[in-house]
Amino acid sequence: MNAAMKGVAFLMVALVGLLTVTTPASARPSVYPEVIALPDGFFPEGIAVGTGSDVYAGSLANGAIWKGDLRSGAGDILVPGIDGGIAVGMSFDNRSGNLFVAGGPSGTATVYDGTTGATVAQLNLAAGFVNDVEVTRTAAYFTNSFAPEIYEVPLDARGEIDGPVRTIPLTGDFTFVPGGFNANGIEATQSGDHLIVAGSSAAEVYVVDPATGAATVIDLDAAVSGDGLVLLGRTLYVNENSLNRIAVVDLSADLSSGSVVEYLTSAAFDVPTTSARFGSSLYAVNAKFGTPALPTTPYEIVRVDR
Repeated sequence: MNAAMKGVAFLMVALVGLLTVTTPASARPSVYPEVIALPDGFFPEGIAVGTGSDVYAGSLANGAIWKGDLRSGAGDILVPGIDGGIAVGMSFDNRSGNLFVAGGPSGTATVYDGTTGATVAQLNLAAGFVNDVEVTRTAAYFTNSFAPEIYEVPLDARGEIDGPVRTIPLTGDFTFVPGGFNANGIEATQSGDHLIVAGSSAAEVYVVDPATGAATVIDLDAAVSGDGLVLLGRTLYVNENSLNRIAVVDLSADLSSGSVVEYLTSAAFDVPTTSARFGSSLYAVNAKFGTPALPTTPYEIVRVDR
């Protein structure tokens, strides 16, 4: 190879190196899988992100808890299911490493060690359908879809249970539809001074004062029949399960109103009931309501960019 050819070869190598260095991150494929397989027949409803890239999903079929890794998609059963068991909404407390899980028609909730799966506490709440839970700095709050009330489990600075359960009646603008699914998904503002609660049957979303239970309907420019909620600052993500989409709501500073600015969708959605945030993505579980929940029925977690 003569000097000229060597010069051309060197230039080509340099250009390739430059292109490799300057390729934007957005142009490279994500290292996170878009679909994560859950065990066949799992029948999920709730999801929570734990420490690092840990993720948890709960089973409506038998109350089992699956724990996986959002980076690899690999996972396994952390808490085995039992006959008559049920796991609905869930929330993870980073301070204690505990996972709080709503127990649906059992009227109970269970707190699990997020590492070992051991039962930390069993909580008796009330009759009805204990649907979802949100952990704040001072308490874990549970919704009941069949009764106009929520439940407060006080927590200390370490995230440990610090007193008896308090029942909080929902008053004010809260609309209770007899025979319907009412209070469902729940989130809290960063300060913990306000809760955001989805009223599924009324297709409304409320701001709730956790001290009194007074609910104020948020004036939205479009109806949203919410299931699970994710709140990030003033952006509220509302799972509309049977519509196979997540509504993105821009809330006003005082939380009195909001506008639906877009819908997040995926070809892989199949009745996404609840979501959890990790980085710039939301992860939703496919409950597949309407599909026979057979031992061979496949179920998934689906990632969408937010």
